[in-house]
Amino acid sequence: MDGFLDTYGFLIVSMIIGAMLGLSLYLPLMAGQLSLASPGFYALGGYIAAILSTQVFSTPEGLFPISLLLLEILIAGIVCGILGVIVGIPALRLRGIYLAIATIAFVEILRVVSLNLEITGGAVGIFGIPQPFQTTIEYLWITIPLLLVSVFFLYRLEKIHVGRAFAAIREDELAADAMAINPTYYKVLAFTLGAILAGMVGAISAHFLNTWNARQGTFDASIIYLTFVLIGGSRIFIGPVLGGMVFTALPEVLRAISDTPGLPIALAQFLRDGRLIIFGLLIVLGTIFFPQGLVTPELFKGRGIKAWMKK
Repeated sequence: MDGFLDTYGFLIVSMIIGAMLGLSLYLPLMAGQLSLASPGFYALGGYIAAILSTQVFSTPEGLFPISLLLLEILIAGIVCGILGVIVGIPALRLRGIYLAIATIAFVEILRVVSLNLEITGGAVGIFGIPQPFQTTIEYLWITIPLLLVSVFFLYRLEKIHVGRAFAAIREDELAADAMAINPTYYKVLAFTLGAILAGMVGAISAHFLNTWNARQGTFDASIIYLTFVLIGGSRIFIGPVLGGMVFTALPEVLRAISDTPGLPIALAQFLRDGRLIIFGLLIVLGTIFFPQGLVTPELFKGRGIKAWMKK
């Protein structure tokens, strides 16, 4: 068992992080907003943790204190939440593909800014971020509780007035407005909640990866996170969790297949390096055959697996 955890510990923690990043994209979708800003907030949260841990907090040699890590997560969540409100109020006046383009622009702006600031290490980034744990698998002590809290929060959110308001806006914004639901307020709220979660995950990932640079928040990452949600399921929170875990592990599976003896060299190279192409194909095929994703609310409302098989 120890050998298994030593070998796959990094992948297991990455799958948990992928699940939470899927949830950060799912939150705006709850209110019908196709926002691709999560990589930007994820990168910002990581930079906050990296700068605080390497340049602000003076700690003795050894493991980085867990209390300071929790403080960094809190600060990253607050900063990303404030920025989420600032960005969300003007951006969420847009809809559909126009909102997606605006949020992609936001991600690119943050990436370019981080490339040109001395405090962020420029193109090189920040290295030597202190570790709070001795092994990578121990990051589960932080990531699993945060995932469980996020899932429970979303479960309760869908049951209360706020969640029902999100659903009403997603189904018909004009009708929701006529029912005295303020679309702007709830859309900004959903966008901000997603930003907070992405920033908190970024703070953990900075320590987990031990280095942080502008490559963490790119358009490519937006497509990957979108795959988590669209293929996993965009109508229930379990979908992004499943999608995030599966598609985070998929590159490792493809690498393992590419190392199969006797496989043609061209095919092996494609499986190893064509991750984004494969993700793009999955998005196209998934939206055709599973428009609501693999996991739908009907699976949990008495219709069972037979309804899923008939789709």
